[in-house]
Amino acid sequence: MSAHGPTIPMTSFPCGPLTGTAEVPGDKSISHRALILGAMSVGETKITGLLEGQDVLDTAKAMQAFGAQVTHHGPGAWTVSGVGVGGFAEPDQVIDCGNSGTGVRLIMGTMATSPISATFTGDASLNKRPMARITDPLALFGAVAHGRSGGRLPLTITGAADPVPVRYTTPMPSAQVKSAVLLAGLNAPGQTVVIEKEATRDHTERMLEGFGAEITTEETDEGRVITLTGQPELKPQTIAVPRDPSSAAFPVCAALIVPGSDVLVPGIGLNPTRAGLFYTLQDMGADLTFENMREEGGEPVADLRAKYSPDMKGINVPPERAASMIDEYPILSVVAAFAEGVTVMQGVKELRVKESDRIEAMASGLRAAGVPVEDGPDWWNVTGSPRRGNAGGVPGGVTCASHLDHRIAMSFLILGMAADQPVSVDDGGPIATSFPIFEGLMGGLGADLRRTEDAAA
Repeated sequence: MSAHGPTIPMTSFPCGPLTGTAEVPGDKSISHRALILGAMSVGETKITGLLEGQDVLDTAKAMQAFGAQVTHHGPGAWTVSGVGVGGFAEPDQVIDCGNSGTGVRLIMGTMATSPISATFTGDASLNKRPMARITDPLALFGAVAHGRSGGRLPLTITGAADPVPVRYTTPMPSAQVKSAVLLAGLNAPGQTVVIEKEATRDHTERMLEGFGAEITTEETDEGRVITLTGQPELKPQTIAVPRDPSSAAFPVCAALIVPGSDVLVPGIGLNPTRAGLFYTLQDMGADLTFENMREEGGEPVADLRAKYSPDMKGINVPPERAASMIDEYPILSVVAAFAEGVTVMQGVKELRVKESDRIEAMASGLRAAGVPVEDGPDWWNVTGSPRRGNAGGVPGGVTCASHLDHRIAMSFLILGMAADQPVSVDDGGPIATSFPIFEGLMGGLGADLRRTEDAAA
């Protein structure tokens, strides 16, 4: 079963050139944070461009459960009337975060320094994911967590009645862990400090500053040191959510591997902590350009133009780039299958604890489709075969398991657009969690995607 509905088997058929403009949805990371920080402000926050995928809708419901007024005014347009820092009420019901690791971890952090209790659950995929990486630092504030073995959901957190500020070094590069600690620090007196040895996406820091928090970032020998002064009064904001670079990755990468394609993807957020995939593709020789560079809402933005790139080469992806593209390795591996030589991806052990073990999921499906893949605990290599006339390319002709993971499902469906034979996924339902218009958008560009009942017609 998918996170919020029946299983939806899907098949992607080889297609002609992809052309046109791909209007991808709003950024998921920023959408989550806009709702949460709006709920912690005093007054009404106005949001446009909000991603209305299931993950974000679950966060909106959670903010209502904690006492904020969250109102939908039309496509992408929302308002949040907040309750202020420390103003969360105890929810009457279990908080169901569906498939969203970002949503549940940020919400846990937000409520962990208020004297209330809340129980969190999710779908089968989310309930397998590690939560001790969040509950351990939250315990330093005084919060208490009771969950299943390994700190897994369902899990109940009782927030600290008298929270104390903490100084915490993240043990792994994780924006979710960093953000949870910073959000908990909002309702702790004094200064909460988070130290990152490797920089991760900085949307939380940028948005906290925009909402009026006192927050500083300093590069030191220890790493990136982020200092937050607790118990501010956050001021409501007007937020235009930029379009999601992680969603943009799919039409961009499809255009690069489907012969004759030329696709424009406008208004994409290019925060340097998120744009690693696009620079990696350029390093591989992709015909990918940034047009109309500008700044919107404190974030760098550009229009991306991607054209078919038959001469891409495999590269060693710099390990230090991993944090800025961790969600994009599955679709990168699809592009790598059509590039000449070996693409080496290292320092990516976080992929093993995402919605699925993404290394194993992609490696298994790619091998079944005829692509040589090697993998280890924190690395994997894909050997590509560029199409040369009637030779090369990817055979395809397989059904791949999505493992309740939206990015795995979309990656294999992109593979099917350029493979010799169709590629199917056992369940495309999870795509709705992050990219609900994926089918229609890709179909509008020229892709041939069919649900099982349609393919059999």
